Amino acid sequence: MSMIGFIGLGNMGGPMAQNLIKAGHMLKVFDLVPSAIAVLVKDGAQQAASAEQAVAGVDVVISMLPASQHVESLYLGEAGLLKHIPPNALIIDCSTIAASASRKVAQAAESIGLHMIDAPVSGGTGGAIAGTLTFIVGGQAQALERARPYLEKMGKNIFHAGDAGAGQVAKIANNMLLGITMAGTAEALALGVANGLDPSVLSDIISRSSGRNWVTELYNPWPGVMDNVPAAKGYAGGFGVDLMLKDLGLAAEAAMRSHSVIALGELARNMYALHSTQGNGKLDFSSIVNMIKPADK
Repeated sequence: MSMIGFIGLGNMGGPMAQNLIKAGHMLKVFDLVPSAIAVLVKDGAQQAASAEQAVAGVDVVISMLPASQHVESLYLGEAGLLKHIPPNALIIDCSTIAASASRKVAQAAESIGLHMIDAPVSGGTGGAIAGTLTFIVGGQAQALERARPYLEKMGKNIFHAGDAGAGQVAKIANNMLLGITMAGTAEALALGVANGLDPSVLSDIISRSSGRNWVTELYNPWPGVMDNVPAAKGYAGGFGVDLMLKDLGLAAEAAMRSHSVIALGELARNMYALHSTQGNGKLDFSSIVNMIKPADK
């Protein structure tokens, strides 16, 4: 089995690393939060005192970080990690960041003989825990094939979107649509309830009609309609409002560069921004329904 350096052990990275350990791989792990490292050490990983130590002598480096600046800071610059990664090691960055940042780091890696793919994920914390994530990959086909055995231990679906950065473009397009769909579903449910409908009945109708979507079927935002979703747990856990806002911001940046029209995406971004400023940034993004429905519903 391979030696893997895993950096970034948050709500997504931690469970992903655990699944690699369960598959028999040896992991050296690092995170800025000591308690996150402790969980993985308990599961059999080796604790690294720094990111540099985490990649020493490894076959594969996997990173799962919050934003573009974190990925660039980790890999690039005078103290950048690229200078410490062993020759011929494979780099898999699973962060959701700007495509331009992914391309910048990938080009720097290629210039010194390292292969890198961007492999942002879809599927949320539940998918990370269950090992059923979808990986949306950008990079060379041969690098993806090297990565496939590791991705298959963490996910169920693997798509090759294109060259470096393509995985990020596909991911932000998907998440923009998700943000729009969640807000639209919340509005539809609020309209129905305000006019006397049962939200469970209306959700069933939508799920079997032309408004059918992933939100009504698997991630309903209305409390009491569906078990085992954030709406049933006070919107705790899941995919945070601020994370959705970050992804919608990435979509806006990409649209500006390519002169693309994303009128609904911009509207959704403004809605989530307002929701965040009202103290809801850490709640699951389905809590946007609380900004739309009457307080007594």
